[in-house]
Amino acid sequence: MKGSCLAAAALAGALLASGIAQAQPTEVPLQLEAKISLGNVRGRIDHMAFDAKRQRLFVAELGNDSVAIVDLAAGKVVRRLEGLKEPQGTAYEPASDTLYVANARDGSVHLYHGSDYAPAGEIGLGDDADNIRVESGAKRVFVGYGTGGLAVIDPSTRRKVGDIALGAHPESFQLDSVTGNIFVNLPAKAAILIVDRSTQKQIANWPMGERKANFPMALDHAGRHVLSVFRTPATLGVFAMKDGAPVASVPSCGDSDDVFVDAGRQRAYVSCGDGFVDVFSMKDASYARLAHIPTAPGARTSLFVDEVDRLFLAVPARGGMAAAIWVYRPAS
Repeated sequence: MKGSCLAAAALAGALLASGIAQAQPTEVPLQLEAKISLGNVRGRIDHMAFDAKRQRLFVAELGNDSVAIVDLAAGKVVRRLEGLKEPQGTAYEPASDTLYVANARDGSVHLYHGSDYAPAGEIGLGDDADNIRVESGAKRVFVGYGTGGLAVIDPSTRRKVGDIALGAHPESFQLDSVTGNIFVNLPAKAAILIVDRSTQKQIANWPMGERKANFPMALDHAGRHVLSVFRTPATLGVFAMKDGAPVASVPSCGDSDDVFVDAGRQRAYVSCGDGFVDVFSMKDASYARLAHIPTAPGARTSLFVDEVDRLFLAVPARGGMAAAIWVYRPAS
């Protein structure tokens, strides 16, 4: 916690020094602190990742076929990786100091050295490479792709070492360090699939009934809950991790694409393309909506980073407004 507080203080100081910090009312659960320009970037923006050592944010600029590298201390884009093919997922693997970028158009995963972003290899998955997750303890990187697979990559050799069949394209998926299970959103099947990481086999399937388009997912490790957000109808669904039993179902903002758990404050943040971020209380497993915060149309991807205690929201260029990363500071 002490390290997180120091990092957050350093970020706040950098934003103030750069002159882009903005004062906001203190009663709002999320306060808009800064807007970092992405420059002349067109099209949809997808998922982000973070390098804690260098305090850098990686932004998948899908519609621009590029990844922006944002230096948070400087409050600006310091590099752009170009020539990609609809980058969707990004992840930074610290042990090997490698940036992973998953591309939708050709199913490739591009690797870059974290020190200078020189190419470090490429892994072909065939089709629609998407979300990426890093499991430090098991020394594995997982990539969702195609019509139903999770590729398993060894970061030390930078090679694919396994494949987990799912039966439909995976959207967000999360790794549980306690059980070793992987929870996977399958929107095409209106289901959540559970996979045993060690055997790489399916062990459970939770049908979602009338709820559809379950794209974002997060895990509440303390409460042992799975959070999945549906677009039809726009709902936050919460399920017991052990058996999928319903815990809560709460209306949410529309066109959701990311959800994150703020464990310290017992909150969840949902970012949506209809131009809102919703804040939910997880205290006493209530999952009551605390705030419905206006943002910008199309701003549906985000990243909550514990190390700096900030929520980063990707805002695409629309209606004369340039693309930017909006930085939110959670209020206590």
